Amino acid sequence: MSDSQRWMVIGGVAGAGWLLYLLGPVLVPFMAGGLLAYLGDPLVDRLEAKRLSRTVSVTIVFAAILSVLMIVLFLLVPILGKQLGILIGNLPGYFEMLQGKMLPWLQQLGIEIEAIDPQLIFNAIRQHWGEGSDVIGQLIAGASQSGMALLALAANLLLIPVVTFYLLRDWDILVAHIHEMLPRRIEPRVTLLTLESDEVLGAFLRGQMLVMLALATIYTLGLWMVGLELALLIGVLAGLVSFVPYLGLIVGVVVAGVAALMQFQDVLPIVLVFVPFIVGQLLEGMVLTPKLVGDRIGLHPVAVIFAVLAGGQLFGFLGVLLALPVAAVIMVMVRHLHQEYLDSALYDEGSVAVELEGVDQHDA
Repeated sequence: MSDSQRWMVIGGVAGAGWLLYLLGPVLVPFMAGGLLAYLGDPLVDRLEAKRLSRTVSVTIVFAAILSVLMIVLFLLVPILGKQLGILIGNLPGYFEMLQGKMLPWLQQLGIEIEAIDPQLIFNAIRQHWGEGSDVIGQLIAGASQSGMALLALAANLLLIPVVTFYLLRDWDILVAHIHEMLPRRIEPRVTLLTLESDEVLGAFLRGQMLVMLALATIYTLGLWMVGLELALLIGVLAGLVSFVPYLGLIVGVVVAGVAALMQFQDVLPIVLVFVPFIVGQLLEGMVLTPKLVGDRIGLHPVAVIFAVLAGGQLFGFLGVLLALPVAAVIMVMVRHLHQEYLDSALYDEGSVAVELEGVDQHDA
């Protein structure tokens, strides 16, 4: 590749990044639909392998994806909103307990903490969320105050299933067209990088999402059996952050322990809320991650966190959707560059120089 061609590639990548930044709000439903189509395409291929037509296979997978989205949107989200409202409504009692029992206990241990005004903190939170307990309803009511904002939100939500269906139907055709457009000289290398990126990204997204769902279910059911009123909220939170090893365990234990202390004010329930997280951690390490994800992910947890935060900072929610695919491609490219360096004359020259220096010293 000549210098002019390199500069053209660099300019093209920079221009594409700038265009993504400008069109970010518009591209979000398309990226979300593309992500769902990417996750669903292997299922469509499996159904096609059982002699079903592409249209029938796409219809079955699309109906399953749409059913899951509808359940989350109309069943799970309102329940989470109500539990969040319960949490906000209980905040005055939590702060009073903190002020009346926890702070004196800490002061007896020699830890000096300034007094907290519970009413001041509660008023600030209530001004942000409103008076009612239905938090999701308040968000929708706030959005409805602007007709254009509500219309844009509805249009984006409707676009996601439409984009998902058409991309699922034409996924193999689009991939074939892109493959045909590649210059023949670089086609083998690009194909190899693409296959490896797909392996890494697919293993992480599909496997880790199943692990997160399983852990969220285990945590929620366990906390519900203990009697914790915020079981669903805490279980879903711990499951969502479990893509980082031990983070879901730490967050869940701390939040559930504090919630149990505030609700029951007894030692036994606090000990019992630890059981679901211990069971979930054991199942994740021995069953869930080995079976669903495997050891061929290649994405380090720190790299995942950095990619998501960097993508959100640069491109907003669109950057969050793009973060993991871009990180997977970069990681595969870095791996190949590292191997090329090990096979290059630059790396061999260093080892040869060390050997020659050792020979000279031996002769001397």
